[in-house]
Amino acid sequence: MTELWQLSADALRRKIASKDVSPVEVTKTVLDRAEQLQPRLNAFITICREQALASAQRAEDAVVKGETLGLLHGVPYGVKDLVNTAGVRTTFGSLLYKDNIPTDDAVAAARMKAAGGILIGKTATPEFGHKALTDAPLFGRSCNAWDQTRTCGGSSGGAAAAVAAGLGPVGIATDGGGSTRIPAACNGLVGLKPTLGTIPHSQVQDAFGNYTYVTPMSRTVMDTALQMQAMAGSHPSDPWSIGVPVQDYVAAASPQGDLKGKRILWSLTLGNTVVSRDVQAAFEAALQRLQALGAELVELTDALPAMEPVWRVINHGTWRARFSDMIAKNGNQMTPSLVRQVQMAADWSATDYQKAMFTRAEIFRRIQGWFETCDWFVTPTLTRTALPIDQDLFDPITIDGQVVGELRSNLFPYTMPFNITGHPAMSLCCGFGNDGLPIGLHIVGRFRDDASVVRLGALYEAMETWMNKWPAL
Repeated sequence: MTELWQLSADALRRKIASKDVSPVEVTKTVLDRAEQLQPRLNAFITICREQALASAQRAEDAVVKGETLGLLHGVPYGVKDLVNTAGVRTTFGSLLYKDNIPTDDAVAAARMKAAGGILIGKTATPEFGHKALTDAPLFGRSCNAWDQTRTCGGSSGGAAAAVAAGLGPVGIATDGGGSTRIPAACNGLVGLKPTLGTIPHSQVQDAFGNYTYVTPMSRTVMDTALQMQAMAGSHPSDPWSIGVPVQDYVAAASPQGDLKGKRILWSLTLGNTVVSRDVQAAFEAALQRLQALGAELVELTDALPAMEPVWRVINHGTWRARFSDMIAKNGNQMTPSLVRQVQMAADWSATDYQKAMFTRAEIFRRIQGWFETCDWFVTPTLTRTALPIDQDLFDPITIDGQVVGELRSNLFPYTMPFNITGHPAMSLCCGFGNDGLPIGLHIVGRFRDDASVVRLGALYEAMETWMNKWPAL
């Protein structure tokens, strides 16, 4: 029998609307499970039980009165603790903000609330989302839902662990270099980084030079589509969002038709990346499924410039502007790996930053050229399954027992380019390794055509067999 906590957001919203289940019943079930698994997973920084139950009661009253219901009415969700939530503690994973309670919601959080969702808590993030591992002095380490000796990824690791464990079918995450797609791959989820501006980012300080995104996190493509439908749309806080039409993501998530007449560009290694045997096997099997749907597959022969150094100058330079004064005053209370990265930017000039931005434009134009002759670009999401729980950002990683080098360029070379260029990119599960851990397929689409990525994800998902598989918790 399917438990309430196992139901998708799409199934829950329908059952709530038909009065088969109540929002209070669902919310209590998910809260109880979240509190039960918190010692094992450490997925949340804050669980807001009283507020969630009060919201659920209001949602239940609306159903009883026959009021018009929102798209996600009564559906529980968590919000990454980088995203402001009015009246609910938002720490950014930092001791310096451990008592911070915003007075306003971020735009995406406000829209999820307006769609009828029930906020159950704030999910764990490394301090200010600074790495692809989820731990911080404020709360300790968060674990992978499938194996607690492995990392849940980052920086949206808490959001991913929560959704994978059934602690709410959906969550709000963020992505600055892969921070949604990396933990989605580690935990067997759907993580979509939209096109720049599709979901407004109302908190980003450099709105014009932005490369970070507010994102959905879910187990299914349809649930991702529902979140996109709820959160997308123009807002004056984000210049990239203004005038951008909202596509019909829910329609795109219905797996109808095939891929005949479509071309998919693909790359296993993006040049010379070392990839594990398990990831290679899963990726090749995924390509066969796409081909079976009728797609023409074309291997990428173009080569991009080394991406991580470009991303690092833009990202760490931005962090230096944001955090250098904070570090000067309170650096001894901050995560050493964050402090170290900010210090790395001390020798870079404004010229270095602007040259990196020139390269950003060059890479955008190069990738735009790919989409003149293809419909999607696919790669693995990561080069291997989830790293050990005690992996350090500055220690080398291993693949199939071989030390391959530093973490970023050797674990997720596939995700960073599309933060820089703004193209929509989704990770979804395409199998499991011999270690029992999920493996992600990375789908990139045309700029401003997020719905096409949702559609390909839905068609692929319909061919997979893992949907009823859950972590043993």
